[in-house]
Amino acid sequence: MSDTAQDRTIQRKVAVAACFGTFLEWYDFLTFATLATYFSILFFPPDDPVTALLASLGTFGVGMIVRPLGAALFGSLGDRYGRRTIFLVTIIIMGVSTFLVGLLPTYAQIGIAAPILLLVLRMLQGLSVGGEIGGAAVYLTEHAPAERRGIYTSVLQLMGPLGMLASMMQIVALQYLLSDAEFREWGWRVPFLISIVLLAISIKSRLNLHESPVFTQLRARNGLSKTPLRECFTDRHTLGRMALLFFCVSAGGSLLFFSSQVYTTVFLKNVVKIDARTASTLVMIATIVLFPLTIWCGWLSDRIGRRPVLLAGLILGCVAVLPVFHGLLAFGNPALERFNREVPVMLSGEACRYDPFTGVRNDCERYQDLFARLGVLHEHREGALAVSIGAKTVEGFHPDQVSAALIAAGRPEHADPATINHAAIVGLLLVLVVALACITGPQTATLAELFPARTRYSAVALPHNLSAGWIGGMSPFMVTWLSVRSGDALGGLWYPAGLLIMAAIIGLLFLPEVRNRALET
Repeated sequence: MSDTAQDRTIQRKVAVAACFGTFLEWYDFLTFATLATYFSILFFPPDDPVTALLASLGTFGVGMIVRPLGAALFGSLGDRYGRRTIFLVTIIIMGVSTFLVGLLPTYAQIGIAAPILLLVLRMLQGLSVGGEIGGAAVYLTEHAPAERRGIYTSVLQLMGPLGMLASMMQIVALQYLLSDAEFREWGWRVPFLISIVLLAISIKSRLNLHESPVFTQLRARNGLSKTPLRECFTDRHTLGRMALLFFCVSAGGSLLFFSSQVYTTVFLKNVVKIDARTASTLVMIATIVLFPLTIWCGWLSDRIGRRPVLLAGLILGCVAVLPVFHGLLAFGNPALERFNREVPVMLSGEACRYDPFTGVRNDCERYQDLFARLGVLHEHREGALAVSIGAKTVEGFHPDQVSAALIAAGRPEHADPATINHAAIVGLLLVLVVALACITGPQTATLAELFPARTRYSAVALPHNLSAGWIGGMSPFMVTWLSVRSGDALGGLWYPAGLLIMAAIIGLLFLPEVRNRALET
């Protein structure tokens, strides 16, 4: 076999092993997110659905928050001892912790121990993802041919959507095959238990990996860093690029990923009131389109550069995110959108400072809790306790009368399947998918090309996971919490919109062109 053919064989094996492992990481990680609405019922006290949902989303967010700890630990070890060993450790932690989630007793069975155990396993998932994401980007890019890094490494970015798609397809199939009661009782466990088979395949593929040629050359000339994290923070050039990665590239990508792939499902189910199967199917269709778009954007970045493609995604994202979600409500539940637009709901009362984490303290806050659970857009003013719904006013605390008045005024409890515009919803979802593809296509190559070889793993993994965990990972929770606090189901979307505007401005000012940069230095 010629050297060129052998190199291609090695590159192909590396791509398969790295991508399959990352697929498993995201399959495991995002199965939790897809089932967040079910976990709020299964693992948290059932008496307050809003608090339970926020707690479930918060538990998902905790996994994202601890990602930087995994990045710091495994990134430093990867720069000191090599990429291959770290890949084995991270995939084992993720696979085992995910399998154990499928075996957990529920809140009804063991009480408060259920959410505590769920939280511990979620934190282990977050640690392993922190070591995997970033490290896989470095490892794959260091094996890639210089002139084709964009398209070669873009496949890695598909593993997140592919992992979510595989998880979602399983869940949708189970929801069609099982009754709702059966799915809640045991069907939700199936995707977690199946992960043990995927773990065995991933371990086998990673045992056959070779060490990165860049790392091998560094070790041969004694160029390895003894304290890679310290070097990252003491070198001003590296530190500046890490800040750019945190505030711009990774922030934009993670916000768009969670806006288009995670929160859209929650939004369609809980706000638009579309049934779970339809919502999951619509998001799944948009996710399928993301695959070829990401590869095409990676190819495009090899031709015209990383910077213009990345900036296009950031600008489109910050402009589109708010209109897209407003459109999802309008086309998904036109009766509800019309009610919100035409029927004002005003809550009068004293000391209305409802917080889903502190519980309710008075009748005014009980009304706020009711509106949060129903997703009712409303305003508040000081005064005697009363609720005005259009021309009708209910004085005092009478929740049954208020609920009846809402229905009488035309507010639907669920989206009417006959009025859902499926094509328009998919079209809106695709706007965010295009923006996401512009970032994910060139992102893997850009991460590695920004930094020097001796600290590359640490310099990529830490800011990328900080941004993805603290900015992107918490976005579903922040959007939900801000919406509850503002009394507007769409109000929380200013969180991703504002941060995407910031990322686009930073990118326009500071993002360099790094296409075809030598990785050995």
